[in-house]
Parts: sequence; C-alpha cells; structure tokens
Amino acid sequence: MDRQLSKLADKVAAAGFYVVAPDYFYGDPYAPENLERPIPIWVKDHGVESGFDDTLPVLQALKSKGIPKFGAAGFCWGGKGVVELGKRELIQAGVILHPALVTPDDIKGVKVPIAVLGAEVDETAPPELLRQFEEVLAAKPEVDGFVKVFPKTAHGWTTRYKVEDEAAAMEAHSDMIQWFVKYVK
Repeated sequence: MDRQLSKLADKVAAAGFYVVAPDYFYGDPYAPENLERPIPIWVKDHGVESGFDDTLPVLQALKSKGIPKFGAAGFCWGGKGVVELGKRELIQAGVILHPALVTPDDIKGVKVPIAVLGAEVDETAPPELLRQFEEVLAAKPEVDGFVKVFPKTAHGWTTRYKVEDEAAAMEAHSDMIQWFVKYVK
C-alpha cells in the first residue's frame, strides 16, 4: 500500500473505525512514469466495475464478523465504486476524493450520504463537474451531500500530496473522518 494511503488508513483507525484497504490493483498500480502503459491502457486492465465487484465479498466477510455499518472512501478511480455502493445502499456513507469516471447521473442515483472532495486543478473532475454534483445533491433533500473544492490543489492531492498540498490534504482527511463519524459511528 502507498505510504500516504497507509498513513491515512491509520488516521481513520485512530478515530475508532475498523479499516480495510484492499489492493484493488493487485500489485499493479498506475505508474505515470511508465510511458509504455499510459492510463487508457492501464484502465483496460483495471476496470472500475471490478472495484465494485471486488468490494462485495469484503463487505460480506466484514458482516460475518459482526460489523454492521460501513463507510467507504474512494480516491480517483475508486470514487466510481463508492458511488455504486451508495446507489445500492450497501454502505451507510461515502466519500469520494478527486473522483474519476463519476457522472451527475451517478450522483443522482446515490441513496446514502455522500461527500465529494475535489481539486481546483483536475481534468478528471473539474470544478464545473463538481458544481453539477452539488446541484444534483441540492435537489435531493433526502440524501445529505457535501461538495468541497480545495483551492490550488491538483488531482491526487489527498494521497500523493506534495509538501505544499499537505494542509489541504489534512483538511480533506479531517472532512472525510468527520463525515464517517456523523453517519457510520
């Protein structure tokens, strides 16, 4: 697991949650420096559907251990899986951070509280798209929603942050934990 993601998992656990962070890439994370395998090729090997499908047995295993409630966080590609879990009410709350491949129609289908934490500089989920998510959530009073755009940050800032992004990353981490405290604990 990535060092920053591991530190974040530890933070969430310290807040009193049982944390599971599956390796949805099966040891094959995207490597921007690998020019022979650009993102479109890598994505073909790691479709977003597999993230959702791979989560179902994890949830079942946790339920069998007596864990009754779930929060799910999805970073980039993982945001789509969290949205799909929220559409089916398989979780009590979701947080998507610098999401990829999520549409306003996806957000319309979510039936659980969802927080969207985005970057100001993000071609994958630009602020205009995040505003559409906010409009969709505002039209759904039955589902609590929260959208926040972090100024001067770029896609990936919550887990692969540079020193200058650390304060924004820490704020996003805090927002995520507070969302789970509110809806999952």
